Amino acid sequence: MTRPCADQHALKDEIADLERRLQNARAQLEQSDAETTTTPVAHGARQNTCDSISALHALLLLSDSALPLGSFAFSSGLESYLAHHKPSPPSASRLPAFHTFLRLSLSTLASTALPYVLTAYRWPEEIERLDNDFDASTPCTVARRASIAQGRALVAVWDRSFKTQYDKAAPAERTAAINALTAFCSALRTSDTINAHLAPLWGLVTSVLSVPLRDAAYLFLFSHARTVVSAAVRASVMGPYQAQAVLASSELQERIRGLVDQAWDKTVEDAGQSVPVMDLWVGRHEKLYSRIFNS
Repeated sequence: MTRPCADQHALKDEIADLERRLQNARAQLEQSDAETTTTPVAHGARQNTCDSISALHALLLLSDSALPLGSFAFSSGLESYLAHHKPSPPSASRLPAFHTFLRLSLSTLASTALPYVLTAYRWPEEIERLDNDFDASTPCTVARRASIAQGRALVAVWDRSFKTQYDKAAPAERTAAINALTAFCSALRTSDTINAHLAPLWGLVTSVLSVPLRDAAYLFLFSHARTVVSAAVRASVMGPYQAQAVLASSELQERIRGLVDQAWDKTVEDAGQSVPVMDLWVGRHEKLYSRIFNS
């Protein structure tokens, strides 16, 4: 009969001890809150604001239509596509053909190049391997040449313009990306085996600039869309106001977001051409009787 009574006393003592510890913890918490001033909070808020502004500033720099330098000289296969898809009758609008090409071009870029952007951002030390793998998986000579030209232009922009501003100001977590980009630039100057493709370098450069990964991926696809739209304007497919309407459309925004979501968890081993005929359209650009773009 004494054992249940002893158990009850033990439980009551344990409950009392827990309540005492809870009261002590609450008292310590209240004291800590009272000692905390608004200065650290304001400093943290300012720090977060500064980081957001820095990322926005980098995005604005990269969204310049001139970047990568010379991108305006490429139609990404649009000129060849239009030459091989004549409207019937000849006076008919070529806008439907353009919208079809833009949709297919974004799809193929997301399936072939975007995984390399994401992987280079996440694993900057793999940049040389990624660059070599991307080169090996690009069978179209014209597309390969355009990718290298724009990738080298992006490296030149970093080395001549951005490096002095971001090299020392980058946060500690970007040290690996900075070291990888510095080593890659050095190897590019001394080695003939480095290609410098745009996709992996875009991921690496945006990592150094502390641009959020999803924003970097979105801007990569948006920049491609802007290049194709710009080419359409110069090819007299549409006017400048129509071009801005295409870029501002919710349809384009949703398509790009959807493509980023689809590629988000893909590895470079999953990358592959989703529109095989695209390589034919791009590759036959050099066979055109006359042309106004480099590719």
